[in-house]
Parts: sequence; structure tokens; C-alpha cells
Amino acid sequence: MLQLKVVVGSTRPGRAADLVTPWVVQRAVAHGGFQVEVLDLRDWPLPMFAETMESIGNFADPTYSDPIVKRWNQTVKTGDAFLVITTEYNHSVPGVLKNALDNVFFSNALRNKPMGFVGYSAGPIGAARAIEHLAHIDIEADGVPLRNTVLVGNVGQAFVDGEPTSKASDVALQITLDDLQWWGNALHAARAQGELRPGNARFRAGLAAS
Repeated sequence: MLQLKVVVGSTRPGRAADLVTPWVVQRAVAHGGFQVEVLDLRDWPLPMFAETMESIGNFADPTYSDPIVKRWNQTVKTGDAFLVITTEYNHSVPGVLKNALDNVFFSNALRNKPMGFVGYSAGPIGAARAIEHLAHIDIEADGVPLRNTVLVGNVGQAFVDGEPTSKASDVALQITLDDLQWWGNALHAARAQGELRPGNARFRAGLAAS
């Protein structure tokens, strides 16, 4: 069964993520296609990204600059698919979420794995602009961002007793979970058959050989 990591991308007090996350996790578990683990960034006080090739230590068993960075990379690497829950700060992603993704360094833990998105906001946009940025970030990490997303606008009024007030939210989440399962299985099978080296490594090798 696919290992789905649900990443909660806001850490500030009073966050609306606490309205959204229980619903997402319940639906993901009920879906039946995943073993679900929640990676709440409140539980991962990662340092500001400052890794270099020198700070990771032994390439065969990287130590990184801090033990929590090593544990984060190891934990993310066990995922087959990712579902990121995010709000929107100044038309983009929360800094703590960007930092967490930046700290997935050297391990290629997101490479050739699908990532879906659930965005929420106090206004009507549902963090659409943050998700656009997240897709670009995931592409740079060699991940596979999904086209179909979940946008929960006016989040303060979007749930009653833990259930969404709009049927559209449930439909959108079901589509995202189905896409994550399909892409997760397809990419898991492809990885098992062997992966190309990362493009930047092949580019350097190609230049050196020319």
C-alpha cells in the first residue's frame, strides 16, 4: 500500500489548518489506497535551510548539519505520495513550508513522486496562488505536482462539526486522492524498474565527458 505523507504547512497559533486537517486525514484514511502519516510542521522545528554539500557529511549515510534535518529527509523519503495542506501568505507559501521543502536536500526524497495540494484561506481564493508556487517548488525538487487541487475558501465558515459545508470540497478531495493513488502506483512501479540519475548530475557528467 502506498505511503501517503500529509504535510501540514502552517504552524502559527490559531491556524485554520486545524479545521481542514482532520477532514483531509479522515478522507485519506477512508479512501483505502494509502497508509497515512501526518507530518505537522509544528512537530518538525527545522533550522533555516543552510545545508551545503560539505555539511551533509558522508554521502553514503548523510549526517547533515543537524539530526532533525537527517530525520526529516529520512521520513520524507519513505513517502510514495504527498498531500500538502497550505494557507497563503502574501500571495505565496508560508515560510515554514518553503523551508521544510528546501531542507529536503541531497536525499532527492520527493523525486519521481506525486504531490497533491489542499489550499485554504479566510477569503474566497482558497490559497490558489500559494499552490501555483508550490507546484513550481515541487518541479524543481523533481517531484510530480498534480493538476487537480482542493481550494477551500472562506475557511472559517467552510466546516460544521468537522464536515465541509460545500459538496464541492468533498468531490475535489476525492479526485485529488484518486489521482494521488493512480500516479503513486504508476511512479512506484517505474521507480522499481530503475531511475535515471538526477538531471543536474547527468548534465555535469555530460559536460565533464565532452
